[in-house]
Amino acid sequence: MRILITGGAGFIAYHLAARLLDEHFEVSLLDNFNDFYDPALKRRNVGDLQARGDTRLYEIDILDAETLRRAFAEIRPQAVVHLAAWAGVRPSLENPEIYAKVNVTGTVNLLQLARDFQVSSFLFGSSSSVYGGSERIPFSEDDPVDRPISVYAATKRAGELLCQTYAHQYSMNITCLRFFTVYGPRQRPEMAIHKFARLIQDGQEVPLYGDGESRRDYTYVDDIVAGIVAALRVNPRFEIINLGESRTTTLLALIAGLESVLGRQARRRFLPDQPGDMHVTYADISKARRILGYRPATTIEEGLRRFAEWFLQK
Repeated sequence: MRILITGGAGFIAYHLAARLLDEHFEVSLLDNFNDFYDPALKRRNVGDLQARGDTRLYEIDILDAETLRRAFAEIRPQAVVHLAAWAGVRPSLENPEIYAKVNVTGTVNLLQLARDFQVSSFLFGSSSSVYGGSERIPFSEDDPVDRPISVYAATKRAGELLCQTYAHQYSMNITCLRFFTVYGPRQRPEMAIHKFARLIQDGQEVPLYGDGESRRDYTYVDDIVAGIVAALRVNPRFEIINLGESRTTTLLALIAGLESVLGRQARRRFLPDQPGDMHVTYADISKARRILGYRPATTIEEGLRRFAEWFLQK
C-alpha cells in the first residue's frame, strides 16, 4: 500500500513511518518544516527514516493546493494519514489565524485531493482537546463536543466535521482518531514531558500550573501507532475513535515519575491555571477495542523509562 503521511517529519509521524517501513509499506512524507520548533529536529527524523528504508520526502505546505495536487499525482497514495497541524493549546489563543488556516483550510485541501485521487483510506489526527469543558469522565465519542475551550480544539473539531461531510457526500472511508497526550522518544521539545525532563536535568524550575492535581491520559507513542495501523487495516466508512491509555496521571505524579527515571529532583514552581487548559483528559477506549482491536500495552511508568533512556542519550 502507498501511504502518504502529512506532518511527516514530526514526532508521531516518525514512529508511524518506521513501523510502516518495517512492514514493507511504501511511505511518502509531506512536511513544510515550519519553525514551530527547531526544523533541524524534523530533518533528523526524516534522515533517520530514509536511512531505514525507501522514503520519499515532499517539502510542501498543505496550504499550497496546487503543489499538493502535483505531489498527489506523483505519489498516487492509496491511504493518507493526515497528521500535519499547527499544534498547541495555549499558542492558539495568541495566534488564532494561523491555526484556522492550517488546521481547517489545510485539511480541506487534503480532503479534496483525497476525493479527486480516489484515496481509499483517509485518517485524520484529531485530539482529546475537542472534549473541552465536558464534565463526563471518561470521555466517550458519543459525548457532546460543542464546548471547546481553545482555538486549537475548535479547529480540530472543525476538521472532524469536514471529514464527516466528505465521508457522507462522497462515500469516502475516513477515520478521525482522537489522540490523548502522546509521549515517547522524539517528542516535540515544547510538550510537557520533554520540557519538564529538560528543566529537571538542567536544574531549572519546573512551572506547574494550578495545584498539580490536573490529570492527563498519557499515551505512549507505540500504542498510538498501533491504533493508526489498525485503523488503516480496518478502514471503516466513517468513525471517530479515541486512542488513549485509559488511565490518568496527576501532574504531581508525572513529575515524581520523571524524577525517578532521571535520578534528579525537580525544583517545583506553582503558578496560576492557564487559559485553555483542561483539568482532566481521560479516554473511554471501548470503541477502539471493539472496532480496531486496540490494546494499549505501555504503562506510564514503563513509557517514562523508555523516554528517559532516549532523552539521556540524545
